[in-house]
Amino acid sequence: MTTSSAPASYSSKTFLYLLAVYIIWGSTYLGLKIATETVPPFLLSALRFFVAGGILLAIGYSKERRIPTRQQLLSAIFVGVLLIGIGNTTVALAVHHMPSGLVALLVAAMPAWFVGLDWAFFSKKRPSLLTALGIVLGFVGLFLLFNPFAAAHATRSFPLWPILVVVTGSISWATGSLLVQRLSMPTQMISTAIQMLAGGAFSLLVSALLEPGAWGTLPGMSQRSWLAYIYLVMIGSLIGYTSYSWLTRNAPPRLTSTYAYVNPVVAMFLGWAIGNEVVDSMVGASAAIVIAGVVLMTLKK
Repeated sequence: MTTSSAPASYSSKTFLYLLAVYIIWGSTYLGLKIATETVPPFLLSALRFFVAGGILLAIGYSKERRIPTRQQLLSAIFVGVLLIGIGNTTVALAVHHMPSGLVALLVAAMPAWFVGLDWAFFSKKRPSLLTALGIVLGFVGLFLLFNPFAAAHATRSFPLWPILVVVTGSISWATGSLLVQRLSMPTQMISTAIQMLAGGAFSLLVSALLEPGAWGTLPGMSQRSWLAYIYLVMIGSLIGYTSYSWLTRNAPPRLTSTYAYVNPVVAMFLGWAIGNEVVDSMVGASAAIVIAGVVLMTLKK
Protein backbone atom coordinates (compact mmCIF):
# COMPACT_ATOMS: atom_id res chain seq x y z
CA MET A 1 0.00 0.00 0.00
CA THR A 2 1.02 3.64 -0.44
CA THR A 3 -0.69 4.99 2.63
CA SER A 4 2.34 6.89 3.89
CA SER A 5 3.53 8.60 0.70
CA ALA A 6 0.19 9.92 -0.57
CA PRO A 7 -0.86 11.88 2.51
CA ALA A 8 2.65 13.30 2.92
CA SER A 9 2.73 14.38 -0.71
CA TYR A 10 -0.71 15.96 -0.45
CA SER A 11 0.23 17.81 2.74
CA SER A 12 3.47 19.18 1.28
CA LYS A 13 1.75 20.31 -1.90
CA THR A 14 -1.02 22.00 0.05
CA PHE A 15 1.54 23.79 2.21
CA LEU A 16 3.49 25.06 -0.81
CA TYR A 17 0.36 26.37 -2.52
CA LEU A 18 -0.78 28.04 0.70
CA LEU A 19 2.65 29.65 1.13
CA ALA A 20 2.49 30.99 -2.44
CA VAL A 21 -0.94 32.51 -1.82
CA TYR A 22 0.12 33.87 1.58
CA ILE A 23 3.22 35.72 0.37
CA ILE A 24 2.59 36.49 -3.29
CA TRP A 25 -0.91 37.82 -2.83
CA GLY A 26 0.23 39.96 0.06
CA SER A 27 2.67 41.66 -2.30
CA THR A 28 0.15 42.22 -5.09
CA TYR A 29 -1.63 44.99 -3.17
CA LEU A 30 1.41 47.23 -3.50
CA GLY A 31 1.89 46.01 -7.07
CA LEU A 32 -1.64 47.13 -7.93
CA LYS A 33 -1.06 50.45 -6.19
CA ILE A 34 2.02 51.14 -8.31
CA ALA A 35 0.56 49.86 -11.59
CA THR A 36 -2.60 51.96 -11.26
CA GLU A 37 -0.58 55.15 -10.83
CA THR A 38 -0.68 55.54 -14.61
CA VAL A 39 -3.26 53.02 -15.87
CA PRO A 40 -6.94 52.87 -14.74
CA PRO A 41 -7.70 49.81 -12.60
CA PHE A 42 -10.28 48.06 -14.82
CA LEU A 43 -8.12 48.33 -17.93
CA LEU A 44 -5.10 47.17 -15.92
CA SER A 45 -6.99 44.09 -14.72
CA ALA A 46 -8.19 43.33 -18.25
CA LEU A 47 -4.68 43.50 -19.70
CA ARG A 48 -3.21 41.60 -16.76
CA PHE A 49 -5.55 38.64 -16.96
CA PHE A 50 -5.76 38.49 -20.76
CA VAL A 51 -1.99 38.01 -20.93
CA ALA A 52 -1.81 35.63 -17.95
CA GLY A 53 -4.87 33.67 -19.12
CA GLY A 54 -3.55 33.35 -22.67
CA ILE A 55 -0.19 32.03 -21.46
CA LEU A 56 -1.82 29.59 -19.07
CA LEU A 57 -4.31 28.37 -21.67
CA ALA A 58 -1.49 27.52 -24.07
CA ILE A 59 0.45 25.70 -21.36
CA GLY A 60 -2.64 23.96 -20.02
CA TYR A 61 -3.83 22.67 -23.39
CA SER A 62 -0.35 21.40 -24.31
CA LYS A 63 -0.23 19.43 -21.05
CA GLU A 64 -3.82 18.34 -20.53
CA ARG A 65 -5.06 18.05 -24.13
CA ARG A 66 -8.67 18.19 -23.06
CA ILE A 67 -11.39 20.38 -24.48
CA PRO A 68 -13.99 21.33 -21.85
CA THR A 69 -17.64 20.54 -22.36
CA ARG A 70 -20.13 23.35 -22.85
CA GLN A 71 -21.25 23.08 -19.21
CA GLN A 72 -17.67 23.13 -17.94
CA LEU A 73 -16.88 26.14 -20.11
CA LEU A 74 -19.89 28.09 -18.84
CA SER A 75 -19.07 27.19 -15.22
CA ALA A 76 -15.48 28.39 -15.58
CA ILE A 77 -16.62 31.63 -17.22
CA PHE A 78 -19.15 32.28 -14.46
CA VAL A 79 -16.59 31.61 -11.71
CA GLY A 80 -14.02 33.77 -13.53
CA VAL A 81 -16.37 36.75 -13.61
CA LEU A 82 -17.07 36.36 -9.88
CA LEU A 83 -13.46 35.84 -8.81
CA ILE A 84 -11.53 38.06 -11.20
CA GLY A 85 -13.97 40.30 -13.04
CA ILE A 86 -15.58 41.49 -9.81
CA GLY A 87 -13.53 40.18 -6.88
CA ASN A 88 -10.02 41.03 -8.02
CA THR A 89 -10.79 44.16 -10.01
CA THR A 90 -12.61 45.82 -7.12
CA VAL A 91 -9.40 45.47 -5.11
CA ALA A 92 -7.47 47.18 -7.94
CA LEU A 93 -10.02 50.00 -7.87
CA ALA A 94 -9.80 50.34 -4.08
CA VAL A 95 -6.00 50.47 -3.86
CA HIS A 96 -6.03 53.21 -6.48
CA HIS A 97 -7.83 55.41 -3.94
CA MET A 98 -6.74 54.00 -0.56
CA PRO A 99 -3.49 52.79 1.06
CA SER A 100 -2.78 49.23 -0.09
CA GLY A 101 -2.28 47.93 3.47
CA LEU A 102 -5.72 49.14 4.55
CA VAL A 103 -7.38 47.53 1.54
CA ALA A 104 -5.63 44.28 2.50
CA LEU A 105 -7.15 44.56 5.98
CA LEU A 106 -10.61 44.97 4.45
CA VAL A 107 -10.04 41.85 2.39
CA ALA A 108 -8.93 40.12 5.60
CA ALA A 109 -12.61 39.90 6.51
CA MET A 110 -12.96 37.34 3.70
CA PRO A 111 -13.40 34.33 6.05
CA ALA A 112 -16.48 36.01 7.50
CA TRP A 113 -18.07 36.07 4.05
CA PHE A 114 -16.98 32.47 3.46
CA VAL A 115 -18.58 31.32 6.71
CA GLY A 116 -21.76 33.37 6.29
CA LEU A 117 -22.39 32.42 2.66
CA ASP A 118 -21.51 28.77 3.29
CA TRP A 119 -23.98 28.69 6.18
CA ALA A 120 -26.76 30.51 4.34
CA PHE A 121 -26.59 28.94 0.87
CA PHE A 122 -24.31 25.93 0.73
CA SER A 123 -23.49 23.56 3.60
CA LYS A 124 -26.08 25.10 5.98
CA LYS A 125 -23.54 24.47 8.75
CA ARG A 126 -24.01 26.88 11.61
CA PRO A 127 -20.75 28.61 12.63
CA SER A 128 -19.36 27.78 16.06
CA LEU A 129 -19.35 30.24 18.92
CA LEU A 130 -15.61 30.78 18.43
CA THR A 131 -16.12 31.53 14.75
CA ALA A 132 -18.96 33.95 15.50
CA LEU A 133 -16.77 35.69 18.10
CA GLY A 134 -14.00 36.01 15.51
CA ILE A 135 -16.39 37.58 13.01
CA VAL A 136 -17.57 40.14 15.56
CA LEU A 137 -14.00 40.91 16.64
CA GLY A 138 -12.84 41.32 13.05
CA PHE A 139 -15.56 43.81 12.20
CA VAL A 140 -14.93 45.73 15.44
CA GLY A 141 -11.32 46.13 14.33
CA LEU A 142 -12.40 47.37 10.91
CA PHE A 143 -14.80 49.86 12.48
CA LEU A 144 -12.02 51.25 14.68
CA LEU A 145 -9.79 51.52 11.63
CA PHE A 146 -12.26 53.37 9.41
CA ASN A 147 -14.51 54.98 12.05
CA PRO A 148 -16.16 57.95 10.27
CA PHE A 149 -16.98 59.53 13.65
CA ALA A 150 -13.39 59.62 14.90
CA ALA A 151 -11.45 62.86 15.11
CA ALA A 152 -8.95 61.51 12.60
CA HIS A 153 -11.70 61.27 9.99
CA ALA A 154 -11.46 65.01 9.26
CA THR A 155 -7.79 64.72 8.34
CA ARG A 156 -8.01 61.39 6.50
CA SER A 157 -6.39 61.67 3.08
CA PHE A 158 -8.51 59.05 1.32
CA PRO A 159 -12.27 58.49 0.75
CA LEU A 160 -14.28 55.75 2.46
CA TRP A 161 -16.52 54.75 -0.47
CA PRO A 162 -14.00 52.11 -1.66
CA ILE A 163 -14.94 50.14 1.46
CA LEU A 164 -18.29 49.27 -0.14
CA VAL A 165 -16.47 48.35 -3.34
CA VAL A 166 -14.18 45.95 -1.48
CA VAL A 167 -17.11 44.42 0.43
CA THR A 168 -18.93 43.78 -2.87
CA GLY A 169 -15.80 42.22 -4.32
CA SER A 170 -15.24 40.07 -1.24
CA ILE A 171 -18.76 38.67 -1.35
CA SER A 172 -18.33 37.92 -5.05
CA TRP A 173 -14.97 36.26 -4.42
CA ALA A 174 -16.28 34.09 -1.59
CA THR A 175 -19.29 33.04 -3.67
CA GLY A 176 -17.13 32.06 -6.62
CA SER A 177 -14.73 30.12 -4.41
CA LEU A 178 -17.55 28.17 -2.78
CA LEU A 179 -19.09 27.36 -6.16
CA VAL A 180 -15.90 25.88 -7.64
CA GLN A 181 -16.23 22.59 -5.76
CA ARG A 182 -19.94 22.38 -6.63
CA LEU A 183 -19.83 22.99 -10.38
CA SER A 184 -18.60 20.85 -13.23
CA MET A 185 -15.27 22.48 -14.10
CA PRO A 186 -12.61 21.85 -16.77
CA THR A 187 -9.22 20.39 -15.86
CA GLN A 188 -7.10 22.47 -13.47
CA MET A 189 -4.93 24.67 -15.71
CA ILE A 190 -7.50 25.12 -18.46
CA SER A 191 -10.13 26.03 -15.88
CA THR A 192 -7.86 28.67 -14.35
CA ALA A 193 -7.01 30.07 -17.79
CA ILE A 194 -10.67 30.35 -18.78
CA GLN A 195 -11.44 32.08 -15.49
CA MET A 196 -8.69 34.62 -16.15
CA LEU A 197 -9.85 35.29 -19.70
CA ALA A 198 -13.49 35.61 -18.61
CA GLY A 199 -12.54 37.96 -15.79
CA GLY A 200 -10.37 39.98 -18.15
CA ALA A 201 -13.22 40.28 -20.67
CA PHE A 202 -15.59 41.46 -17.94
CA SER A 203 -13.03 44.03 -16.73
CA LEU A 204 -12.54 45.27 -20.29
CA LEU A 205 -16.29 45.76 -20.68
CA VAL A 206 -16.48 47.72 -17.42
CA SER A 207 -13.45 49.77 -18.46
CA ALA A 208 -15.15 50.69 -21.74
CA LEU A 209 -18.19 51.91 -19.77
CA LEU A 210 -16.51 53.65 -16.84
CA GLU A 211 -12.99 54.60 -17.96
CA PRO A 212 -13.19 56.85 -21.05
CA GLY A 213 -9.77 57.47 -22.56
CA ALA A 214 -8.21 54.58 -20.62
CA TRP A 215 -6.27 53.26 -23.63
CA GLY A 216 -4.62 56.65 -24.02
CA THR A 217 -2.84 56.16 -20.70
CA LEU A 218 -0.77 53.21 -21.94
CA PRO A 219 1.91 55.23 -23.82
CA GLY A 220 2.53 57.21 -20.63
CA MET A 221 3.11 54.20 -18.36
CA SER A 222 6.10 54.75 -16.11
CA GLN A 223 8.91 52.24 -15.76
CA ARG A 224 7.80 51.31 -12.25
CA SER A 225 4.24 50.76 -13.46
CA TRP A 226 5.51 48.46 -16.21
CA LEU A 227 7.60 46.50 -13.71
CA ALA A 228 4.58 46.23 -11.38
CA TYR A 229 2.41 45.06 -14.29
CA ILE A 230 4.90 42.36 -15.29
CA TYR A 231 5.11 41.21 -11.66
CA LEU A 232 1.32 41.05 -11.39
CA VAL A 233 1.07 38.96 -14.57
CA MET A 234 3.97 36.56 -14.09
CA ILE A 235 3.98 36.16 -10.30
CA GLY A 236 0.66 37.43 -8.97
CA SER A 237 -1.53 35.80 -11.64
CA LEU A 238 0.34 32.83 -13.08
CA ILE A 239 1.73 31.60 -9.75
CA GLY A 240 -0.50 33.20 -7.10
CA TYR A 241 -3.91 32.76 -8.72
CA THR A 242 -3.06 29.30 -10.04
CA SER A 243 -2.10 28.27 -6.51
CA TYR A 244 -5.38 29.63 -5.15
CA SER A 245 -7.36 27.90 -7.88
CA TRP A 246 -5.73 24.57 -6.94
CA LEU A 247 -6.58 25.12 -3.26
CA THR A 248 -10.25 25.87 -4.01
CA ARG A 249 -10.53 22.47 -5.69
CA ASN A 250 -8.41 20.42 -3.31
CA ALA A 251 -8.44 21.99 0.14
CA PRO A 252 -11.24 22.77 2.63
CA PRO A 253 -12.68 26.29 2.08
CA ARG A 254 -11.88 27.40 5.63
CA LEU A 255 -8.26 26.32 5.23
CA THR A 256 -8.00 28.18 1.94
CA SER A 257 -9.45 31.31 3.52
CA THR A 258 -6.63 31.49 6.09
CA TYR A 259 -4.57 33.49 3.59
CA ALA A 260 -6.69 36.43 4.69
CA TYR A 261 -4.74 36.93 7.92
CA VAL A 262 -1.28 36.59 6.37
CA ASN A 263 -1.82 38.82 3.32
CA PRO A 264 -2.54 41.99 5.36
CA VAL A 265 0.69 41.62 7.34
CA VAL A 266 2.72 41.29 4.13
CA ALA A 267 0.78 44.09 2.43
CA MET A 268 1.07 46.51 5.34
CA PHE A 269 4.80 45.87 5.73
CA LEU A 270 5.49 46.40 2.03
CA GLY A 271 3.21 49.44 1.92
CA TRP A 272 5.16 50.95 4.82
CA ALA A 273 8.63 49.90 3.66
CA ILE A 274 8.29 50.60 -0.06
CA GLY A 275 5.10 52.57 -0.61
CA ASN A 276 5.65 55.11 2.19
CA GLU A 277 2.23 54.36 3.67
CA VAL A 278 1.61 55.45 7.24
CA VAL A 279 1.24 52.73 9.86
CA ASP A 280 0.57 54.51 13.15
CA SER A 281 -0.40 53.06 16.52
CA MET A 282 -4.15 53.18 15.74
CA VAL A 283 -3.66 51.37 12.46
CA GLY A 284 -1.45 48.80 14.17
CA ALA A 285 -3.93 48.19 17.00
CA SER A 286 -6.88 47.92 14.62
CA ALA A 287 -4.93 45.57 12.36
CA ALA A 288 -4.08 43.35 15.33
CA ILE A 289 -7.77 43.15 16.30
CA VAL A 290 -8.84 42.32 12.74
CA ILE A 291 -6.22 39.61 12.35
CA ALA A 292 -7.03 38.18 15.79
CA GLY A 293 -10.67 37.94 14.71
CA VAL A 294 -9.72 36.15 11.50
CA VAL A 295 -7.55 33.71 13.45
CA LEU A 296 -10.52 32.91 15.70
CA MET A 297 -12.72 32.37 12.64
CA THR A 298 -10.37 29.73 11.27
CA LEU A 299 -8.70 28.40 14.45
CA LYS A 300 -10.92 25.35 14.83
CA LYS A 301 -10.05 24.17 11.31
